[in-house]
Parts: sequence; C-alpha cells; structure tokens
Amino acid sequence: MPVTLTDHAVPHVSTVPANVGEHVELFVRERDGTSLGHLEERQAVLMLHGRSVPVLAGFDLQYKSYSWAEALAKAGYDVFMMDLQGHGLSPRPKMDDPYNTSLAEQKLLIPRPPGHIPGTASYAFQLNNSNSDQDELNTVVEYIRRECKVKKVAFIGWSAAAFSMGPYAVKHPDKVSSLFLLAPIFPPKATANPPATLPVPGLPMFLGTRPGLETGWNAELGCLDQREPGMVEVAWAAMMESDPVGRKWGPPEGINRIRNFVRWGWNETTAAQGGVLGGSVPVLMVYGEQDRQVNTSPPSSNQELNFSVPALYNAVAGSHKLMVKLACAGHSVPWEMQHKNVHNLSKHWLKQLKVDGKTQGVFDMNTNGDISPAP
Repeated sequence: MPVTLTDHAVPHVSTVPANVGEHVELFVRERDGTSLGHLEERQAVLMLHGRSVPVLAGFDLQYKSYSWAEALAKAGYDVFMMDLQGHGLSPRPKMDDPYNTSLAEQKLLIPRPPGHIPGTASYAFQLNNSNSDQDELNTVVEYIRRECKVKKVAFIGWSAAAFSMGPYAVKHPDKVSSLFLLAPIFPPKATANPPATLPVPGLPMFLGTRPGLETGWNAELGCLDQREPGMVEVAWAAMMESDPVGRKWGPPEGINRIRNFVRWGWNETTAAQGGVLGGSVPVLMVYGEQDRQVNTSPPSSNQELNFSVPALYNAVAGSHKLMVKLACAGHSVPWEMQHKNVHNLSKHWLKQLKVDGKTQGVFDMNTNGDISPAP
C-alpha cells in the first residue's frame, strides 16, 4: 500500500519551566498508509519515544525492515511519531549550552566544542516534568484528532513513554483507543505527587556515548543471533541524525544529549484508577526476557527506581489486559532480530485488540513469532 511521508511542526505553548509561555513547534513525522477508499475509516496511531532514543531512530529507522512506523503504515494505518521537548528534532531549551551537564561529562566534550573548558551550569535545574510532557502529548493528540477527523488515537510507547502515555490515557479515555507499551518502565510504589516547587534543582541534560550504548546493549544479549552485526553503528548514526548539535560534540562519533525530567503520578494507584486501563482503554504490555531495565532485580530500596512489568499487569484494574514476554530480546528490541515479530504483534493488536484470540492473559513469544500461554 502506498505510504505518504509528512513532517509536521505542531504549534504549542510551552509549559517547560525553562521556556514557559514560549510558542514552540513540536516535531511530528507522519507516515500515512490510509487507502483513498477508506478515509472515513482512518485509524490514527501515535508513537512516543523513551528516555534516550529520538523517535525517528527508534520507530522509523531506515535500515532494512527496521522501521516500525513504516510497517504499520503499509498495513493501512496513519502513523504519527513525536519528539517531546528536549528530545530529537523538537526544541531543546538550555541544551545547546555545553555547560548544562555535569563537570564529569563536560570532559567528554574536549576538544569539541572548540575551546570548551568545563565549568558551572548556566541553568541548574532539571528540564521537563510530568505536566509538561503530558501537555505536549495532548497538543499532538488534539492535532491528530483535528487533522485526521478521528475521535480517538491508538498509543504505542517504548520504555519511559509509559510515564506520559499511561497517566494520559487514564485522564483522557475519550481520546485514546488502546495502549501498546513496549518495555514499559513502571515503578509501582512511585510518588503520586509533584514536587513542592518546579523546576527541581539539578541539570537539564546528561550525555550518552556510542561506547555506552554498545556496553549497555551487550549486557542484554542472551542469544547468539539476538542482534544483527553492525546494528550499534546503524542505531547510533540514526540517533545522531536527530541531534544536529550533539553530533558535533565530543568524540568523533558525536554525543547523545539526553534530557533530565522530573516524574510523578505513574504507579499502581494510577494504573488502577477508575478501571480505565484494561477497561475503555485496552492495554498490551510487551517486554524482552533479557531486558534488565524494566524489571529491577534485586528490587531497589528506592521505590522510584524499582521497576516491574508484571506489577503493571497486576495493577491494571480492567480485564482487557495482556502481557507478552519475548524470547531472545532486550530493551532495544526495535533494533533486534525480534523486531518483525513486534511489528506483526502490534498490527494484530491494532486490528483485533487480542493476543492469541484472548483479551486477557500472560503469554510468551518465541523467535518464530509463535505465541503460547506463559507457564
């Protein structure tokens, strides 16, 4: 099916403390596979990135069959991908200043930018927060609803996207048709309350490197063919494409600028609130068996950093909820050999809102894409 590509600059009045009140433009890419004969039946999907990977590198990787968004568009969906502020091709307030990270990380920048000498931050606060992220998510949802003339949007989120998409779906079930969470970060006992004052002291960003990406990824490789050769370089190059400033910093291969954000309101109480999740908003949770980020082991004494996907499944109060564990997959599964099976699973979910014909249950998926009830 023919797919059209459009990049949107979605107008938004910022609620990020660093540029509050400013009129900004949020980056949104659309891949539309809606058939001309089915415009009135258009199905809109919104994909949201996690903490450290820009949305295009994560969901629209133009390498072989790795573009998840393109796979969905070819299946007939109108797919949108957004970068929150501080991320990818959306505005990054205070992040162009190399002093706005730690002194230790500033040492990575020498000699790029030329002449940089580590020093104190010009903006000593964390950048985004749960309110500003959900405000931006809402702006894009409303944009999609208006442009596509749809009442509801299907959500697909990777990793830390759960912090925004989960609470948003609970608050706005009239706007969200379903929730597909890949490797969702969920701290069941995390705080429900915002800080007493915003912004919170700290730094607006930290820095990631290509060796750091490879080291973390290697720690989750449990199968010989889990990752195709050369994928670290492919993924890193795509990340740098979405960071025009960071790719000129630090080592020859560039630096990934990662926003710091303050979060609250995503916990077992939120997930159960009103029976929305698993009720009017069906939920599918998918994670890799090798993923060391989504299930904290041993449990952390810091409840803000104690994560569990099964705890999210148990917390969802509605009955329309499913959880699938992927064999031979880690946190970076969109770039791993299981990616096609994830694409197919999401297409089936968007069409049927079922897994293996069921609307509730816990399942395993092998590397062939076969699904079976978990033992």
